[in-house]
Amino acid sequence: MSETKTALEAVAEATSSGRWARAGLVGAAIGVVAAGAAAGVAIERATVGRGVRRKAVLALDTSGPYGTLRGTPATVLAEDGTELYYETDDIEAAPAESAPRRGKRRRAGLFRRNGASPPLTVVFSHGYCLNQDSWHFQRAALRGSVRAVYWDQRSHGRSARGKDQLGGAPATIDQLGRDLKRVIDAAAPDGPLVLVGHSMGGMTVMAFAEQFPDLVHERVAGVAFVGTSSGKLAAVTLGLPAAATRAFRVLAPGVLRVLGTQVDLVERGRRATADLFAGIVKRYSFGSDDVDPGVGRFAERMIESTPIDVVAEFYPAFTEHEKTEALEVFDSLPGLVLAGGKDLLTPSDHSRDIAERLPDAEFVVVPGAGHLVMLERPDLVNAHLAALLTEAADAARAPLPQALRELGSAAAAEGA
Repeated sequence: MSETKTALEAVAEATSSGRWARAGLVGAAIGVVAAGAAAGVAIERATVGRGVRRKAVLALDTSGPYGTLRGTPATVLAEDGTELYYETDDIEAAPAESAPRRGKRRRAGLFRRNGASPPLTVVFSHGYCLNQDSWHFQRAALRGSVRAVYWDQRSHGRSARGKDQLGGAPATIDQLGRDLKRVIDAAAPDGPLVLVGHSMGGMTVMAFAEQFPDLVHERVAGVAFVGTSSGKLAAVTLGLPAAATRAFRVLAPGVLRVLGTQVDLVERGRRATADLFAGIVKRYSFGSDDVDPGVGRFAERMIESTPIDVVAEFYPAFTEHEKTEALEVFDSLPGLVLAGGKDLLTPSDHSRDIAERLPDAEFVVVPGAGHLVMLERPDLVNAHLAALLTEAADAARAPLPQALRELGSAAAAEGA
């Protein structure tokens, strides 16, 4: 019988008994937990030898195709001078003509310029401790068929560390919304937009709408919220018993602040606790047991690339996040609200709350899927996204390839 203990319980035990100085690896473990999910989880003893796993990880890292798609690179400065990195995938071939508009959802006259019908630009915003490559499967499906912008949020991926945060200012969701505005101004200054956000990226989209409602009304033709929340994240149980959840809420902010000042120690701890890290990623990222090992390792790589001080800077912003009222800005627009049925970080009830505020949006819960549903069930997510793009293109009278329309029609035919 295997022994189990949450990383959170171990940290609590160490701190309460005055053994924090000897709890380096345990402290690193809670840092890994925060990086992977901002939560604690029971981890069973590894059943695969470290040497075997190390060889498997190396093989996956050298041969995995995930995250290898690249577009035209560019940067733009945020309001505090932080360099934000983004890539653009342009349309490679002339798309088919758009279908007739569906009158009631179109904001008449706002998308046409001198009689022309510009194409949609789809802007993808990624989640906490991830980067733009988390949209790998969606990028592969849309590549060459629709104009798309993928960006790395401040302090993530190829974007620079937030200058305000280096100066001691907290990271905020509102600041991320303003960062998105800078990216849109640089990468897609004209034409209709479809905004797609996962987890923290969905919150970024909400903050953008709250601060720039006129731009939304003038240019946004559709919106997709994937595995995200409009607020009340402090009440999420993270799949833990009630006592552990309460303890985590009390301990996590302080532990993360301490760990954020011990970057080298924590990063060494991450490497020393690779099996723990892999187990945390699997539990909090995916809902099923049959995820492609390459996809699982891909998720690990993205999450482990986020430094612990960045994890610590962003974590408090989620408990303060409350953007329910901002959803009204998207009312009447074509929309998609999609969640994994086994998402422990932003449970599907949070998506349901968003959908109730957006009655014109399609609401989809993917049974058995976890937080990284776009990696776990890419074909289904791509089909529903194509259906949204079809509806948005028709609303904006924008061109869209027939292949994408057919992919969207397949999702509609499934009735989900």
